[in-house]
Amino acid sequence: MTYESVDQLQKALTEEVFHYAKDSKKAAGRALGTIVEIITFYLLKTWKLNNSISIEKRIPEYGNPNITHNVEYSLHPILSECKIQIPNDGSSITASKMLKALDKSTDLTSFEKINNNLLSKDGILRNACTIAGSNNSSLVASITRKTDEKIIISVVEQSSKPFAIFECKRVGVEEGIKKGPQTIEKAKQGAYVARTVSSLQKVRLGTGELYGIIYKGNTVLYSQPYHELLAKVVESDDAELLQGFILTVGVVSNHGNWFTSEDYNKELKVLAQSYDWLIFLTDSGITEFVEDLIINPTTEYEPVKKAFLASYAPDKKKNQFTKVQMNINADESLLKYFTKNQGHIESGFNIISPSSGNIRQLRDEIKTLKLKPWEEIL
Repeated sequence: MTYESVDQLQKALTEEVFHYAKDSKKAAGRALGTIVEIITFYLLKTWKLNNSISIEKRIPEYGNPNITHNVEYSLHPILSECKIQIPNDGSSITASKMLKALDKSTDLTSFEKINNNLLSKDGILRNACTIAGSNNSSLVASITRKTDEKIIISVVEQSSKPFAIFECKRVGVEEGIKKGPQTIEKAKQGAYVARTVSSLQKVRLGTGELYGIIYKGNTVLYSQPYHELLAKVVESDDAELLQGFILTVGVVSNHGNWFTSEDYNKELKVLAQSYDWLIFLTDSGITEFVEDLIINPTTEYEPVKKAFLASYAPDKKKNQFTKVQMNINADESLLKYFTKNQGHIESGFNIISPSSGNIRQLRDEIKTLKLKPWEEIL
């Protein structure tokens, strides 16, 4: 590797890309945060979860729906799916155009159109593009295939209630900066969301052991060691256990002094006891991504570098390298990269919690939840 740590990588980006910015180091730090989100998003896509993903969805607290929280990614049951074709004529693919192309048998009376463009005329793709919503579900569009003549689009109806959420946190302290209150406060914000959105609640015993509590049909209360109860719920087909359950996953990356090899710091301890899964994107994981796709890409990955530089140029016109908006050529290159290197990319994540877990186990739990008979459960 050219860069041995994220701090070194941030310094290089500060000098080579963000030199024009008033606070170039902070701008480079924000870009690295965006990269962590993008790595997470395309990892989920390689796990064949594309049609279940919503981005920045407001998720209500369990039993307290008056309070909602935006989360980076939520995974939702698919209630129905259809394919439509739109001419590839260079014009924008609007919500109106997609809704009009749906089969006439599709009942849209309960849906309200949301004016998002799946693809702009200048080639900017909107990931997990919501085109209509109702009280209980949303219609979300994504491109399945593109030819010179037509674009094949998948339109899925997602249940409003997710079965899992993923949030990305990069809140450590940069080199040369004294620790400030924002570090722990950001960790606490993530921990609060993780603890409140799911019916599976956590309680700490006086001995320090973590127990789980969950209602079955709001009348029967179950409690046992947390990770035993978590595994029981994930494997269960009991609708009353699953109706309010959401698997919570935190993705953290290094920003200075998250932890030493001997001891986690306070921020990591707070997050580890709050999310069902806490996974750590290592320095090598993020630096290899940046080196392969942004700093020294091969020809097939050059569109990723171009999209990144265009998004952070001093005269930029529009973002085209974020979790929401992505240049369509960069998207194709990213999908190729993640498909070819899935195993290696997964190895760039360490599992913080549960201590005995691995990335394959997390992937299997997500797959198990995705395949539940949600229409019957909900």
